[in-house]
Amino acid sequence: MLAERRHQLILRALRSGGPAAVTDLSEQLGVSPATIRRDLVKLEEDGLLTRVHGGAVADEGDQPFAEVAEVRVPEKDAIAAHAAAMIEDGQSVLLDIGTTAFRLARQLHGRRLTVITSNLVVYEELADDEGIELVLLGGMVRREYRSLVGFLTEDNLRQLHADWLFLGTSGVRPGGQVMDTTVVEVPVKRAMIKASDKVVLLADAAKFPGHGMAKVCGPEDLDVVVTNAPVDTATQASLQEAGVEVVVAGKVQT
Repeated sequence: MLAERRHQLILRALRSGGPAAVTDLSEQLGVSPATIRRDLVKLEEDGLLTRVHGGAVADEGDQPFAEVAEVRVPEKDAIAAHAAAMIEDGQSVLLDIGTTAFRLARQLHGRRLTVITSNLVVYEELADDEGIELVLLGGMVRREYRSLVGFLTEDNLRQLHADWLFLGTSGVRPGGQVMDTTVVEVPVKRAMIKASDKVVLLADAAKFPGHGMAKVCGPEDLDVVVTNAPVDTATQASLQEAGVEVVVAGKVQT
């Protein structure tokens, strides 16, 4: 198999299934682990993935929204269903950018809520629901990722208050730090945190550790983490030390 074709298949596997081990990729592609390791080095040099211990994870920060939206949908729906159950009618909710927030928005139809968002897909999903007071933040449009960013977005957030923020992430470090791959989104996320009473991080299993070069916040800024699989021991310890509740698909980790 040509190297270019292997690279395509490796990236497809990582983007559809999350982090993968060298041994698993070797078996899937029918080549040696040494070949896979060389491929991962090349793809990391090209900025297409991040190598982690024993394997790699795809860098998804600049993927178009439509492409990311097709990845790990059942996992995101499980997280979204639990998150929706946390919200009481009459409350105000901030929804971050990203595909998990979009899956959460789909769970909110028919509710009596105020939803504030910079996520254009969330806006489109809820625009015709007359029971929801919908607030769309201003800002510069990131067309590929369907979001609004910049100083206008941040200024809008300084004038608003929400009972809940449902925050997305590119990765969570073992120390509990919430990361993002796109620097321009970070100030908006931080402004959302300041505008909210309760901060809930929505993070499927692929986000532990995930990836991202920019720190959004530390574990002390979170109240709850909702995920779809048990969190690794180091990260769980960091979150619990900071007083963060970790919820796995309907059950609380203790």
